[in-house]
Amino acid sequence: MDPSMDTWDLSSPLISLWINRFYIYLGFAVSISLWICVQIVIKTQGRNLQEKSVPKAAQDLMTNGYVSLQEKDVFVSGVKIFYGSQTGTAKGFATVLAEAVTSLDLPVAIINLKEYDPDDHLIEEVTSKNVCVFLVATYTDGLPTESAEWFCKWLEEAAIDFRFGKTYLKGMRYAVFGLGNSAYASHFNKVGKNVDKWLWMLGAHRVMSRGEGDCDVVKSKHGSIEADFRAWKTKFISQLQALQKGERKKSCGGHCKKGKCESHQRGSEEREEGSHEQDELHHRDTEEEEPFESSSEEEFGGKDHQSLNSIVDVEDLGKIMDHVKKEKREKEQQEEKSGLFRNMGRNEDGERRAMITPALREALTKQGYQLIGSHSGVKLCRWTKSMLRGRGGCYKHTFYGIESHRCMETTPSLACANKCVFCWRHHTNPVGTEWRWKMDQPEMILKEAIENHQNMIKQFKGVPGVKAERFEEGMTVKHCALSLVGEPIMYPEINRFLKLLHQCKISSFLVTNAQFPAEIRNLEPVTQLYVSVDASTKDSLKKIDRPLFKDFWRRFLDSLKALAVKQQRTVYRLTLVKAWNVDELQAYAQLVSLGNPDFIEVKGVTYCGESSASSLTMAHVPWHEEVVQFVRELVDLIPDYEIACEHEHSNCLLIAHKKFKIGGEWWTWIDYNRFQELIQEYEDSSGSKTFSAKDYMARTPHWALFGANERGFDPKDTRHQRKNKSKAISGC
Repeated sequence: MDPSMDTWDLSSPLISLWINRFYIYLGFAVSISLWICVQIVIKTQGRNLQEKSVPKAAQDLMTNGYVSLQEKDVFVSGVKIFYGSQTGTAKGFATVLAEAVTSLDLPVAIINLKEYDPDDHLIEEVTSKNVCVFLVATYTDGLPTESAEWFCKWLEEAAIDFRFGKTYLKGMRYAVFGLGNSAYASHFNKVGKNVDKWLWMLGAHRVMSRGEGDCDVVKSKHGSIEADFRAWKTKFISQLQALQKGERKKSCGGHCKKGKCESHQRGSEEREEGSHEQDELHHRDTEEEEPFESSSEEEFGGKDHQSLNSIVDVEDLGKIMDHVKKEKREKEQQEEKSGLFRNMGRNEDGERRAMITPALREALTKQGYQLIGSHSGVKLCRWTKSMLRGRGGCYKHTFYGIESHRCMETTPSLACANKCVFCWRHHTNPVGTEWRWKMDQPEMILKEAIENHQNMIKQFKGVPGVKAERFEEGMTVKHCALSLVGEPIMYPEINRFLKLLHQCKISSFLVTNAQFPAEIRNLEPVTQLYVSVDASTKDSLKKIDRPLFKDFWRRFLDSLKALAVKQQRTVYRLTLVKAWNVDELQAYAQLVSLGNPDFIEVKGVTYCGESSASSLTMAHVPWHEEVVQFVRELVDLIPDYEIACEHEHSNCLLIAHKKFKIGGEWWTWIDYNRFQELIQEYEDSSGSKTFSAKDYMARTPHWALFGANERGFDPKDTRHQRKNKSKAISGC
């Protein structure tokens, strides 16, 4: 090995050059590092000095070295205080609360619910940034005061009406204070609780717990109803101040273990109330949860009540399973005991069962039915309400001239032989292929139907917009639509019921589902007889109507043949379900030739909300233009018919036989007085003096005709477009 390679010669010029360069590079790197550190320190100190010298409010307005001219966000624009008062207490509370709100420099308005129209104005609160306060009293019988009666009725119906939906009032903020008397424990503050619940069901957001004032000074939490209100008012003002700043007080919503969260540690007073602000999103996603806040243990069934969502200890599983097995054995024994009578439609005593069971009664009552006896019902149609207020009538007003505000919608049989996919009652009514229930007399059914209808009309007295003359007319029933729900022709005494209607000078519009051909043949004359033709082929009818009869197709065809021999007005009712029955034009034309109806109503299916009993969605609802196109194509295949009328609002058109076009004018309307004369002559002659549909026809006004600018809306009324964020839903 070369010795020169084992040692370094530091005196070498080359080595000296490398060493010098190394020190130069090292010094440069150190200098750069020191410079960077100094800059970081300077900037940090400068920022701290700036933060100390400039107020935070000014810092928030600094943007890229310039002061922003953006205005401060407004979280609350004002407060609206609604009251329903009979003795003046709620009105007085409204005045006191308004003074407290004014001290916060917020605009405030006091509104009497008697003079307020929620149908027109409540939706405005969604985007107003107002906070709405409702001060409502409860009568001893659990009803609202007269001034709040219409508002509560409207709110209740809107809460269960699919046309409004769960997000109708999303964005609206509210608080409720109820006035009641705990001496009437079963109804204590019922109105306040209901208003709170219904607003929540429509998507509104509660800003604080519902307050409850008690007129019973012994049981009042603070010694008097005035003191109860003052305590609630103090909390409300505090919450309002927080909202003004864009803050939201934290609350567990009742889902934590008691005592573990901030809300439950605020004091014994709030723990006793048991009502905290609920987490809105959690409630929207959990249908089993209580849909409103409670302020007493009674609403939750007492202290020992255990909700379905509560956690079960493993040690308790054995007891629970034993309890379930015991219930199952008892149920099997009960079913075995009553099995002998079940197929006979009788109870254990051998008597016929009532069609309306307690569970069914509760479900239908919640939907707004006024139930009659054991198998009948009546309900106020939304078009009746609309025409009372001068906002237009239903399609039968346009097509046939009925007065919608004088029309009673009822049925003597809630049972049906079909389970149609578009049933607007989501199959809450019973089903059957024959009458096996206890039967009420037609006189009682009609009497109570009229009384219940009139009572529902009375609720509109004094409601904003209701026309006085129509309110008076509405108290006298002139038309009866036997189309509420179920199959009215199943009722064994349907002919007696129809005779009673005609004796009261009430016209009859009866709808049947084309599964009872014998009953159609035996039916006495009616003003107008409908048959639902929901499909034109066996397969599609089975898919859409889901009939209970095995021989449903034969029954369907026989029903159409029975319709053909009727002398009075007959109608096919076609309900179009997109992608299901709109492509069967030729088959529909053949069915028309089978029954030869006087009229054919073609209507787009109405979407009635989600239901586990149906797969129908908004995608199945045809647009009005699609219904018009279908009708045009169908008319081309049935030469004896033409398009006569249109009711765009209901997504419905009327095809009429050409025999009703006289001298170039349509006569689709009905002369109701003439019909009553003809039916009286028929009865007096024991049925020998018959009459036909042309004997009681009347000329159709121009505005009702297809192609008119009014599109079927009566120009005497004022069209009202509901303000809604969601997509409009095809007629009803």
